[in-house]
Amino acid sequence: MIPSRLSAGMMLFLALPPAVHAAPASGNAAAGRELVLRSCTSCHATENATSASDTAPPLSFISRDIKDRRVWVRGWLMNPHPPMRGINLSRQEINDVIAYLETLPSR
Repeated sequence: MIPSRLSAGMMLFLALPPAVHAAPASGNAAAGRELVLRSCTSCHATENATSASDTAPPLSFISRDIKDRRVWVRGWLMNPHPPMRGINLSRQEINDVIAYLETLPSR
């Protein structure tokens, strides 16, 4: 037989909803825009860009990928490969960048 103090604790535990997945953190699109304009547009073309790197995809392409492959883009930003290595972004900054990219029209 289970002691009554454990029964009450067990009932409380069972009453709580299971936390299967944590809710995704929300980003701030305005902060993401500032970060992108400050750090990314020397290589990634914006809609108004007059020049950019030939090898970096335009932000409109990345915006399309955000809509189709959000997890892949997040993974890339968390662990970038050459030529984008060394762009140490916090999780919040990544959320902000993704929030901004989601606001862009994709082509």
